[in-house]
Amino acid sequence: MNQALVDLGDYVMAALPDSVSEPVEAHDELSITAAPGQIDRVMRFLRDNAECLFAQLIDICGVDYPDREPRFDVVYHLLSLRQNHRIRVKLRTDETTPVPSITGVFSAAGWYEREVWDMYGIYFSGHPDLRRLLTDYGFEGHPLRKDFPLTGHVELRYDEAQKRVVYEPVSLTQEFRTFDFASPWEGSRRPLPGDEKAGKAGD
Repeated sequence: MNQALVDLGDYVMAALPDSVSEPVEAHDELSITAAPGQIDRVMRFLRDNAECLFAQLIDICGVDYPDREPRFDVVYHLLSLRQNHRIRVKLRTDETTPVPSITGVFSAAGWYEREVWDMYGIYFSGHPDLRRLLTDYGFEGHPLRKDFPLTGHVELRYDEAQKRVVYEPVSLTQEFRTFDFASPWEGSRRPLPGDEKAGKAGD
C-alpha cells in the first residue's frame, strides 16, 4: 500500500466531498470517481492545489459497459511531476448526457475528447471543435462500442472504372463467426493440428 496516495485520496475527499467519491489506491496509482457535473472543478483542484499539482494530462479514454446504467466511463489520467504521483479520475455517463469539456483546464484535452467522441459517441459540451478524429467523414457509428458490428457497416475500395474510392455495404461470403479457424470469442470445438503433442509435455 502506498500510504502517501491513501492520504492524498483522503485529502481530496475532504476538500471536495460533493464532487468526488470512491478513492482507491492500487498499483501505485490513486483512482477517484467524479460527479458528472463537477469534472471541471475537480480537474482545476487537482491541477492547482499545492498538495496535488497534477499539471500533466496523460490521457482521456472511454470504457463501455453495455449492461450497466449509466453505460460509459470517461477516464482521465493525470501526472504530478512535483509530487511524483499519478491519479485516475473516472466519470460515469450515458449515451445522451453531455460531459463538460476540460479543454479550459488542459488544452491537450481537445484531441483526447475528440477521440472519445469518435470511438464511443460520448459528447463533450463546450468543446471548441468536436469533430471525428480517427474515422472518415460520414462514418456511421462509433467503433469501440461493444455493440458495434465486428464487420462495420460499410467498406471502401478503389474503383478502377470510376477512378475513385467508393463506399459499399459490407458483404461477406460466409458468416463472420463461423470461419474455419478457432474463434477468439467461442474457441474451437474440434482438435487443432498439434493438439496431440499437448499430452506429451512431461515425456
